[in-house]
Parts: sequence; structure tokens; C-alpha cells
Amino acid sequence: MHIPHRTRFRALVSAACAAVLGAGLLAGAGTATAKSSAPAAEAAVDARAAGAKAAGSKVIGYFTEWGTYDRKYYVKNIQTSGSATKLTHINYAFGNVTGGKCAIGDNYAATERTYTAAESVDGVADTWDQPLRGTFNQLRELKKKHPNLKVLWSFGGWTWSGGFGQAAQNPAAFAQSCYDLVENSKWADVFDGIDIDWEYPNSCGLTCDTSGRAAFKNLMKALRAKFGTNNLVTAAITADATAGGKIDAADYAGAAQYVNWYNPMTYDYFGAWDAAGPTAPHSPLTSYSGIPKADMHSSATIAKLKGLGIPASKLLLGIGFYGRGWTGVTQAAPGGTATGPAAGTYEQGIEDYKVLKTKCPATGKVGGTAYAKCGNNWWSYDTPATIASKMTYKNQQGLAGTFFWELSGDTANGELIKAIK
Repeated sequence: MHIPHRTRFRALVSAACAAVLGAGLLAGAGTATAKSSAPAAEAAVDARAAGAKAAGSKVIGYFTEWGTYDRKYYVKNIQTSGSATKLTHINYAFGNVTGGKCAIGDNYAATERTYTAAESVDGVADTWDQPLRGTFNQLRELKKKHPNLKVLWSFGGWTWSGGFGQAAQNPAAFAQSCYDLVENSKWADVFDGIDIDWEYPNSCGLTCDTSGRAAFKNLMKALRAKFGTNNLVTAAITADATAGGKIDAADYAGAAQYVNWYNPMTYDYFGAWDAAGPTAPHSPLTSYSGIPKADMHSSATIAKLKGLGIPASKLLLGIGFYGRGWTGVTQAAPGGTATGPAAGTYEQGIEDYKVLKTKCPATGKVGGTAYAKCGNNWWSYDTPATIASKMTYKNQQGLAGTFFWELSGDTANGELIKAIK
């Protein structure tokens, strides 16, 4: 079962923190200037992406709203790690989908938190009476330092995708609500478009959706009509390429005409939700002898999407900046049995790359990714070396670029994003 790392656990933590605090998962010159150049730039990138030289031009990192709490990962860290210079886009995750509309996920984190001088991108402390504080203002400060950097507001995720079913009943009303929120005059200059992370249309994620195969296409069509050509409209989509799987459940090919690009979530193919194993890398690039399920690897996903007629210039390769692991494992190679998920800092069975690189260094490679056996724990994750190999594949396929989940999983000096670009 493909269970994405997204907001399954941490969005609930974020909401709880926000409640306690009383609040409620890639522009310097203003809205017109920041957005008017986007269509031409994106069109130029898409036109060039058909050639090998242009492949990999987009680098998109997810920034999680709740990461500013226990993780203490701030927008400033994107700057100090050197990652800001390598990113082309930031996806801010996540906005909620509720009552058929787009909504702010956590008002406190997004717009109200007061940042100290030490925490701020520009080194200046927020004041109590400034019009906008929180992460949105920090993103604004980052864009002032990097005028070419684009930011999209991503809605949904694992926890909040249940609201898309109601949204699909009236796509135009949903699109209007999203536009009104993203283009709110208080922060319109911060965002360059919208990203939809519906997990999963006409299929099952945290909940099961029965909107029908055309629902996703209709939703994206309405969003494009409302946001127009001067804003980006993108979507994170399933990587399940199995016959009759999640890709087949929705009309992703038909909706492709309305998006600037897709982010197929080519990670979390396997994990300790299968508590007894067999152990398997969560983000294999290719198949390998003994893989638990056929077509559950990145190359199968990309091949299937391209086979449906989705152009390579609208497909990015997904990278996880984290590992998934089991405990009670005696076999070093993949395919071993386990007794459950390995312990993780924030959630069982998952851990950031920055922790695993020293806690459980990689001991082998399989299917184009790495794995590690330390004690009775078994982990799989990508390293700078395996990411470099994945970038070679991405270039060979002529894909539009790379995206990753998510920024806080990298080292303080951004070694994984350096491997991407």
C-alpha cells in the first residue's frame, strides 16, 4: 500500500500546537511583476525540456507548515543551508480543503507567529503591528533575496484530502475559493500559483473517494480557468503504476492540459505499514530481483504516465529526503522479515536523511537506491550518490525536473539538494 509521508501525523500535531497557542505538509517587486513573467518563463522551460540539456531545470522543495514547531525548521534555514540558490520553486504544505473550499491550515504558523531577528530571513525581528507575520512573511523575505524563486501554495496532503470529494461536486466554486485565498491582498505577492495534492481521486488514501474518474480533470480545469495563464497550476499525483491501480483510477492524462506540471510521488512504494515485511526500499528507481510488487518503482511510474500521453516536459521525478525502516530484522539484504516499524524521531518507521546518514549509514544499494542494516533495524533512503544516479535517469527521460519531500530532512548544509543541482 502506497502511504505517502505528508500530513498523516504531523498536520495533527500542527493543529494541536496552533490550538494551544490560540490560533486555530517551492517577490520582490509586487504581484504584477512577479507573476507576469511566469508564463513566458515556464513556457520557455517547457519548450526546452524536450532536449537533454534542459532536463532537470526545475527543482521544487516542499516546506511544511508544521515544521516550524517541533522541528524548528524555518524559512531562514532554506537560506542558511544554501538551498535557496538551488531551488526554482517552493511548495508550501499544506492548505486545508474543507466544506468544498480552500482554507488556511494553521493561521498561527502561516500569518501570525512573531519571528525574532535570529529566526528571520532578513535578520530583523517582527513587530506586533506589522500587516503580515508568520511563514508567509518569511517567504516574502526569501523571495526578496531571490527574485526568481517561485512559491506555490499546496492544498490537501494525506490528512486533508478527504475534502476534495465535496470540492469536486462544484469545481467552479472550489476554484473561486482557492483563488480568493491564494490571491488575498495581504499575501498575493508571496504566491505564484497553486498546487493540488489530492490523495487520491476516485481511489483510497486516508479515506476513500468515489467522485468518479473525471473528477480530477474537472477540478484542474476549473482551477486553470480561474487562475488563468499568469499563475502556476500543478499537482502532486500518485505513483502507483500497477494494473488497475491509482493512476488508472483518475484521468490524469486528460487533466494534463490544465497543469504546468505533475509531481508523481515516486517514493513510499514500500514501508513498515507492512509490519512483518518483507523489507524493501521505499523509493526504488528500477525493479530488482525479489521486489515485493511489480511496477512499484519510479521508472514504471514515469513509463506509465508517459505512455498515457503525458509529455515528459510536464513530469518531475520525486525524491524523498527521508528513510523508511523496520525493526526485528536479521537479514541485511532486502526481502527480510520484521517485527514492526523502526523507531523514528517523530513517527515510527520514518526518519530524516540528516539523522540516518550517521545513525544508520548505507550499507548497500538495490534498485537504484540505498539501504542500511544497523543492529536489528533496516532502513532504505536516498544518498547523494543514488540521487546523482536518479538525476542521470531523469535527464535521459527528458523530464522537466525534480521535486522532493521535504526541505527539513536535508542536512544543515543541504547536501541532498546539492546532489540534485
